[in-house]
Parts: sequence; C-alpha cells; structure tokens
Amino acid sequence: MRFDENADLDTSSVDDLRGSGGRGGGGVGGRVAVGGGGLGIIGLILYFVISALGGGGTGGGGGFALPSSGLTGLQSGQQADGSAIAQSCQTGADANTRLDCEVVAVVNSLNGYWSDVFARSGQTYSVPRINFFSGSVNTGGCGSATSDVGPFYCPADQEVYIDLSFFEELETRFGAQGGPYARAYVIAHEYGHHVQNLLGTSRRVQAGDSGPTSGSVRLELQADCYAGAWGNHATQVPTSTGRPLITDVTQADVAAALDTASRIGDDYIQSNLGGGRVNESQFTHGSSAQREKWYSTGYQSGNPAQCDTFARGVSLG
Repeated sequence: MRFDENADLDTSSVDDLRGSGGRGGGGVGGRVAVGGGGLGIIGLILYFVISALGGGGTGGGGGFALPSSGLTGLQSGQQADGSAIAQSCQTGADANTRLDCEVVAVVNSLNGYWSDVFARSGQTYSVPRINFFSGSVNTGGCGSATSDVGPFYCPADQEVYIDLSFFEELETRFGAQGGPYARAYVIAHEYGHHVQNLLGTSRRVQAGDSGPTSGSVRLELQADCYAGAWGNHATQVPTSTGRPLITDVTQADVAAALDTASRIGDDYIQSNLGGGRVNESQFTHGSSAQREKWYSTGYQSGNPAQCDTFARGVSLG
C-alpha cells in the first residue's frame, strides 16, 4: 500500500500523548470497554490468564480490572502536544516513510470514507479523535490502560487509543506478516467500533457477554467487515484536492490483512498464546476463520450494509 506523495495530511483529529505519560488525573487500574471494541488483542491474553487464575471478571462498561502498574497522567492543566506531529506529518511522502504519519494518512482516508457513507444515508458522521500514547494512558471515559491492552476504542469519549509499538508486537509475538495495509486493517477495525457507537449498535451488547454467537463476537466481526468495506474503497477515497490519498493496494496487501485477522482470532490466541486449550465459551472476538470471513465479506462487497452480523438467522461462519 502506498500513499500519494503530494497529498496533504490532516492531523487535526490526532492527539500525540507520547512522552507525556498519559492524560488526565493519572489514576491507576481502571477499566477498558470490551463491548465498544475496547479489549485489545494483547488484552485478550491478559483476560485469559486472569480468568484461568480465577481473577478479573467483567463489570461496569464491560471491561476487566487491569492490574495496577503505576500509570501516570498529565499534570493538571497540561495538554497533549499536537504541534510536533503536525510538523512531521504533512504529506503522503511522510506517510510512506514514518509510521505515525502512515496512521494519520489511514485515519484521513477512514474519516473521508465514513463521512461519505453517512452523508449518503442522510446521517452525519462525527470524526473521532485518535490518541498516540506510549506505555500507558488515562482515557477520558474508560479509565486507565497500559500498552498491553493493544489498540482500543473508548465509546464513552468517542476516541481511539494506540501505542504504535503494538504493530511490532503483532509481528514478533503473533507472527503476523505485517505491512502498511495490515496495520491499516487494525486501525479500520477500531474505526468500525466508532461507527457502531454512532449507529447505536454497541448498545445491543451486554457487559460480560461471551461465547461463539455472543453479541460481543457479533460486534467484533461486524467491525472487521466494516474495515473490509473501507479497504474495498481505499484507493478511491479523495483528499481535499480531489485525488485519492491511497494510490495502490495489492493482492499481497489484502493477504497480509487476512493473515493478521487469522492471528487475532480467539481460538488462535487461546491455543498459541493463552495456554493451549480452546474454550469457545470465552470467545469475545470470534475465531480466526470468522474474522477472515467477515473481513472478506466487507472487502468483496464494499458495502457496509452487508455487514449485519446481528441479522436474524445470519451465519457467523
């Protein structure tokens, strides 16, 4: 996947918290929303480990209590600094050479795509903020989290949070192929949760819901499908200049995204990273095969309307 080197990037929806230690009052522990897409990929490992030890559990907001780890936030009155990233990430050329700028470019494309989809259906899309953090973060509405939780969306404040080192973890620990388009899939999945929040779909899932046909699994598979729908149109979404920001998506790119989907299925994580035994009653994100299926459904159709994993009688795969 490549970006138009002459395209302008918009960093107005990006907050860079790296080096700041987080945000807010600096509380420790806290909860990360699960039903809203919150529990990240590596967070699943923690979930299974905690469950196996008889701890954790779910509670308000559908999360599990994260272990206290000395998280610190910004001091009172301090603000996230967006000036550095605004200076560094100005064009598509920057996106082709810098990881943070690459994510900015993907975010620009996602916001352009979903704004158009919502407008075509007579609705208004609200642009979410995305926060880059390092090590730990204190969110506005979902408590505190460490990088172990992976990328997550907080529906309470309509913001996405990501430690960019997660992408290296995905390749080294999970064995994923990686690459720009595979990374874009991860971001697009979180933006899928934002779409679900705007449409009210997230409210259909109860806290602590799990199992192979649970509302939590349906929510995650739909977010995968939404990511695929964007991917279908990625090379067509224009920037303010009217030219597409993403210029090239190859079959190898799509294969890399499917490879990533296969390595973040509940069964793969349980069997390879969570103790070796698959327990479907603990599924919250769907199996590897399901995740591949629903990403492919979105990608092949290019139509978010084909992503209704909550429809009566629908086969989740």
